[in-house]
Amino acid sequence: MPVVQRLVVLLDRVDQRVVDVMAAYGLGLLRVSLGVVFIWFGLLKVIGVTPVADLVVAVISWVPAALSVPLVGIFEVVLGFGLVVGYGLRFTLLLLWLHLAGTFMLLLIRPDLAFQNGNPLFLTADGEFVIKNLVLISGGIAVGSTVRSQEKHLHSDGRITTGLSGTR
Repeated sequence: MPVVQRLVVLLDRVDQRVVDVMAAYGLGLLRVSLGVVFIWFGLLKVIGVTPVADLVVAVISWVPAALSVPLVGIFEVVLGFGLVVGYGLRFTLLLLWLHLAGTFMLLLIRPDLAFQNGNPLFLTADGEFVIKNLVLISGGIAVGSTVRSQEKHLHSDGRITTGLSGTR
């Protein structure tokens, strides 16, 4: 076999192994990464050093900042731990999507903070911070796609199966 052809075969094998590793670990890593982000951002709110306190107050203006910011932080920390641990993932993901959908309220309630001169095509830094949540929502959807495959089913004969293979 010529050298170039052997190199192509080798590169194809390496590519397949890399893809296999990504398929095996990618969604779990995404779940844990999302959790770490929520824990980190939440802790910043809890200890009072978050750069987005004004955004929280702008969306939850009827609750005093001294209460709303730390409470949102605690919620985010709990949400983050739920993602890292992976327990109760359906409920955790529901909370994630509700929370992130709530962040988009800023665009409606205070567009002056999100858009430059009222133009929805020109985001401010605060607007960018909110819009990036589309990626977090999509990450949650990707993680959600694993929920059924992670379920364990105990059969009457003692067998344990996972995912749809456990249902008939």
